[in-house]
Amino acid sequence: MKKGCIITAGILGGLTLVVVMLAGWLISHYNQMTIAHESVTSSWSQVENQLQRRSDLIPNLVSSAKGYMKHEKEIFTHIADARAKLSGATTIPQKIGASAALEGALSRLLVIVERYPDLKANETMARLMDELAGTENRLSVERRRYNEEVKSYNMLIKRIPQRFLAGIFGFEEATYFKAQEAAKTVPKVEF
Repeated sequence: MKKGCIITAGILGGLTLVVVMLAGWLISHYNQMTIAHESVTSSWSQVENQLQRRSDLIPNLVSSAKGYMKHEKEIFTHIADARAKLSGATTIPQKIGASAALEGALSRLLVIVERYPDLKANETMARLMDELAGTENRLSVERRRYNEEVKSYNMLIKRIPQRFLAGIFGFEEATYFKAQEAAKTVPKVEF
């Protein structure tokens, strides 16, 4: 009887060891996916910080330009609409689309500003344009960092065994920040 108890205890001990190892393995992979997901979220928040900075600069830029360009009202309407869409966007794909629309409107404004030498020479306008250019550069850097984090995260959850675990634990593929189709065409500049 003692021999049977020893065998049973050995089997139970072995099964317990297997269960503990499996649990540790699951926890390890779950933690990897959680860390990668949080990196994506953190990177996106930096993109949003720069989007907010740009959005905060736009009213000052527009008000500085309005006095010089009274007959260019359409561009100001486009900028206001695009800014409102960006403020109202709730998902990352919506924010990416709204950001692209705002970039398009701003690029049209910059083309128009080139037509007005007095406006370009205005100190306030020049300072705001410099701040906007700096913000656009920071935004570009943050978008690149975000896309790198998305790539790492997406690669992690697509590899086996994480692919199966990601589905079980609800980890979904993250969205890249991509240029919109309209951004791929060269703007037409006429003087």
